Amino acid sequence: MKLNQENEEVGFLLKISNVVGLSAIAVILMLGIVVFLELSGTEVSLPSLTESTTPTTAPATAPTVPTQPAETMWRAPDLASLPATPEADQIRYGRELVAHTAQYLGPEGSVLQIANGMNCQNCHLDAGTKPFGNNYSLVASTYPKFRGRSGTEEDVVKRVTDCFERSLNGEAPKPESKEMQAMVAYIKWVGQDVQKDETPNGAGLIDIEYLDRAASPELGKAVYVQKCQVCHGDNGQGMKPVGNTEYIYPPLWGDDSYNAGAGLYRVSTFARYVKANMPLGATHDSPMLTDEESWDLAAYVNSMPRPKKDLSKDWPDISKKPVDHPFGPYSDSFSEEQHKYGPYKPIIEARKK
Repeated sequence: MKLNQENEEVGFLLKISNVVGLSAIAVILMLGIVVFLELSGTEVSLPSLTESTTPTTAPATAPTVPTQPAETMWRAPDLASLPATPEADQIRYGRELVAHTAQYLGPEGSVLQIANGMNCQNCHLDAGTKPFGNNYSLVASTYPKFRGRSGTEEDVVKRVTDCFERSLNGEAPKPESKEMQAMVAYIKWVGQDVQKDETPNGAGLIDIEYLDRAASPELGKAVYVQKCQVCHGDNGQGMKPVGNTEYIYPPLWGDDSYNAGAGLYRVSTFARYVKANMPLGATHDSPMLTDEESWDLAAYVNSMPRPKKDLSKDWPDISKKPVDHPFGPYSDSFSEEQHKYGPYKPIIEARKK
């Protein structure tokens, strides 16, 4: 038994010796080839010891997929970049007034009591800086400008005045007042980098397709109950805790909401507004409402009671009225009902003719 074991051990050692010998010969041959190639001027590279030499299944000339550049979205200037100057302080105060209008100018305002308790940023989100949030990006580059609603050339003061008289259902600060001048300075500053005749991506409100039918208040009510009522209340009254001067969520109809002369009272404006921004958390690239839900919701909210306003001097040229302007007279034969709720495509086609 011992002899057999010794023979096996000797055999095993011989095998190892043979393997080592063959490996040494292979190394010597490889080194010889390398020396020869170096002397002949031929470049050579050996596999890296840190890289895998396992062949991959991918082809040597795999097709490259071009990367599409993301479309540049408009962004407002950074408020933190403002210096410590009186001019910058005016802009900061203007932003504060836009964001917290009710605190300063609402029914219990600390400066004046001239507005309904809503904030400017209830309509112009993030103090007028949110892309497709009814922002102020185009104000500085387009005003003064002629507006068909008044039939006159308007400056920014006039535009802010309209917002106070319509969306805030009140009266505006005097043109020369500290508050009006601060809001104008802020609004112009927000759009300071936009060039004349430029419309940056994200300006104003998002576009949505017209329906082939009339927008339905009945269908819109179901959307409201399901997706809006939790914040804005079962009777559109909004949410304002006792003792607060500001609404957490603004009223959408009733005495404290925007009046019938406001831009949001146009169904198309309201639909475009909610499509990219509502319910809370929605964005232009991640909406929570379909186009149809947006139209129907707009029809429902704007069918509900709200403050009136004398609009007899609006649109002196009635042919310039938007297709969804909710009050006659019109330069066409379509009814007030159709102008308010649609369908709008027949009106548009008639105007083209």
